[in-house]
Amino acid sequence: MPDANEPIAPQETIVDAAISARGLRKVYAGNKKQPPKEALKGIDLDVPRGSVFGLLGPNGAGKSTLINILAGLVNKSSGSAKIWGFDIDQNPRQARASIGVVPQELSTDVFFTPKEALEIQAGLYGVPKSQRRTMPILQSLGLEDKADAYVRMLSGGMKRRLLVAKAMVHSPPVLILDEPTAGVDIELRRQLWDQVMELHEKGVTVILTTHYLEEAQELCDTIGIIHNGAVRTVQPKDELIASLDRKTLIVVPEAKLDESVASSIPGAHIKPDGNLHIDYRPSTTRVSDLLGGVNAAGIQVKDISTAEADLEDVFLEMTYGSNS
Repeated sequence: MPDANEPIAPQETIVDAAISARGLRKVYAGNKKQPPKEALKGIDLDVPRGSVFGLLGPNGAGKSTLINILAGLVNKSSGSAKIWGFDIDQNPRQARASIGVVPQELSTDVFFTPKEALEIQAGLYGVPKSQRRTMPILQSLGLEDKADAYVRMLSGGMKRRLLVAKAMVHSPPVLILDEPTAGVDIELRRQLWDQVMELHEKGVTVILTTHYLEEAQELCDTIGIIHNGAVRTVQPKDELIASLDRKTLIVVPEAKLDESVASSIPGAHIKPDGNLHIDYRPSTTRVSDLLGGVNAAGIQVKDISTAEADLEDVFLEMTYGSNS
């Protein structure tokens, strides 16, 4: 087992991808009531080393199946996958030692203390007692004062942080967080991400699944979108957002607008704050033409601005083909 204080050395001399999958398929067997389900349809995916990678997709897209295959909890039907250069079939022990998974469910050992829970987890990974970093890990996640309290006495936010701590006991170079801030209030969410980003600054590759798209937009540098068991795209976040040919012209009127006025302008709608939003494609439409339409509708303009597309727009376009 590798030294818990040192990052695991990759199997290959140069490994550009922290995780690499080729043709990864998973078919769940059917029964008399349900036909077989193909959860993953030949996934090809590379997660750059040192990135904060957002793995996004609607419910049922295949994200959890992919994570469980990488974690060794689900057997793939075909294809291959490597973690930190180690093939999950040829080098399963090294592959699993290279990854830490923070599950979505709050699965905690309620009859142990955080200190005991980390010691047990480290033992399961074969980390020698002399190399265990139980207290430093708890301290880094703000749990040192709860080290000897029973887990059942911890708040939901503390239990989330404990799951992160358990995933880090063997110092994996790759950390997967599956919906880690679900049900956590804003303050605790911010604290958790500050702590996770500290791990990233130390060289840990972080993979995040989340339904909070603003969170992914703020934290991730690379985005992968999965839909219906297939990868739709993997791109640097800024390039992905820029690829969506969509912007919004925001018009602040001098007086309240009537809906009939908005209906006379293509792509226009009135927001609850009374502002007029006009969606358009910069490649085919000029702002001057839009302002001409606003003027023709007799709207007196107090102020104007434009808004770029965001990750939510890209996500909807990639998964649902939304034009809204």
